[in-house]
Amino acid sequence: MKYSHNKDINSMVKELLKHGWVVIRKNKHVKLQSPTGKTTAVPSTPSDVRAVLNFRADIKRMELASTGEQHD
Repeated sequence: MKYSHNKDINSMVKELLKHGWVVIRKNKHVKLQSPTGKTTAVPSTPSDVRAVLNFRADIKRMELASTGEQHD
C-alpha cells in the first residue's frame, strides 16, 4: 500500500506498522496512530526538501514522549 509519494516516508510508515502503529484514513489524509494513542499526519505529497527529516523527528518525539525520556 502507498501512503506517500515519497519512498522514504513510505518505508518508514511500513516499518512503524510492524511495531504496532495504525493507519487512520480520513478522505485524502492519512494519519499514523502510535501504540500509545498519539497521532501525526503523514505527508502524502511532500514538496518540502525537509519533509522526510521533519516526519522522522515527529515520530522520534512521539516515541520519546511515550517512554518519558527527555529530548535534548
